[in-house]
Amino acid sequence: MYKEILVSVDLEHDSSWKKALPTAVEYAQKFGATLHVVTVVPNFGNSIVSQYFPESFEKKMMQGAQDRLHTFMREHVPEGIKTQVIVGHGSIAQEIRRSAEDVGADLIVMQSHRPEILDLLIGPNAGKVVSQAKCSVLVVRN
Repeated sequence: MYKEILVSVDLEHDSSWKKALPTAVEYAQKFGATLHVVTVVPNFGNSIVSQYFPESFEKKMMQGAQDRLHTFMREHVPEGIKTQVIVGHGSIAQEIRRSAEDVGADLIVMQSHRPEILDLLIGPNAGKVVSQAKCSVLVVRN
């Protein structure tokens, strides 16, 4: 049923993937799908904050995220599943949707979280992905 499954993880917060990743792994095993795991590095380049970082800072952050994501995959995804790591850069919801389109995902798996006051003002990333994704989205409750 599914051939390309994308799951998002925040490497700094296991609450972003603790339930979603095992669900995505189970689906990938069941359907023989490729599991694409995406993490997103925030964009500091367009803000006033960027002036306080060296020019190579974002490049180093991207490489560090790539290395950490490969380590994460070795530790949390069983062998035998075809995988791809993706490191996005910028807006979390936009990068998840873009990555899903780039790999031709037919399912995005995300984990919800308890809403905070900020979520009421701008909306959680899962809500943004669900409302604008071009494929099915499975939101795993926290």
